[in-house]
Amino acid sequence: MTSGRSVLLLAHTGRPAAIRSARLVHGSLSRAGLTVRMLKNEVEELAAQGCVLSPIEVVEPGGAAEGAELVMVLGGDGTLLRAAETARPAGVPLLGVNLGHVGFLAEAEREDLSETVRSVVDQDYDVEERMTLEVAVLNGGRGDESPPVRTWALNDATLEKGEARRILEMVLEVDGRPLSRWACDGVVCATPTGSTAHAFSAGGPVVWPDVEALLVVPISAHALFARPLVVGTRATVALEVVPDAAPGVLWCDGRRMVELPPGARVEITRADTPVRLARLHRAPFTDRLVAKFGLSVAGWRGRSEHGR
Repeated sequence: MTSGRSVLLLAHTGRPAAIRSARLVHGSLSRAGLTVRMLKNEVEELAAQGCVLSPIEVVEPGGAAEGAELVMVLGGDGTLLRAAETARPAGVPLLGVNLGHVGFLAEAEREDLSETVRSVVDQDYDVEERMTLEVAVLNGGRGDESPPVRTWALNDATLEKGEARRILEMVLEVDGRPLSRWACDGVVCATPTGSTAHAFSAGGPVVWPDVEALLVVPISAHALFARPLVVGTRATVALEVVPDAAPGVLWCDGRRMVELPPGARVEITRADTPVRLARLHRAPFTDRLVAKFGLSVAGWRGRSEHGR
């Protein structure tokens, strides 16, 4: 008999490590009396590889997380960003187990999987909210009279050039006022959560998750004023593709794409709906940076070594 508790399990079914991990998680949670849900396509993909999980609650993508207490994700950051699309509207926390490389969004590593499952069974975790971005595209490739295309992002909304041989010509606006025109490869608008992802690779700063901010980071911009910017979360950032210039492309979290014809306008604000992340560890964000990026801290002595 189950306890009435359920966990939605999402996995990168193309990874052998995810298949092994799915067996372990499913078995441990089921034995503890929890119901394990999985998306129909993932159940079928696992079965095709000889991994048949039973008992299992098979669900369709729409509303898959409704009523679950947790969405457990086996994979890398890409898998977790996919899972966020399911968990966010239901307000269900995500718990990522890293099977990729850096896995900055993940809370646990594969070698800690048994302990992680135990924490899920015991509900021994905290939940924190991460801000997301509301993104509206005007004239998003559908004519002047079409309504805005609306989407969202947890990590970043990135405006990129649409043609490899053409530069992107765009104007940056903040709170209704033009700030600078850039000829560039693209612009990353990121949350603090996304500051360690694409924005970091483009030369943006690392922002602690509890900071209320929105980052604007140009990519290879040819302009006098082309430094990364940090604005408040009440601001509205707009990016306009210059008319009669080459088209662009908007990517949100590398998953949702909108084509941008010349003259298109992208407006980015803080969204009302956050993504909720389950946290097993209470370590400071500084420790996470050191661990994930393999940073050297040799020579550090700390305050206790220097007296008070």
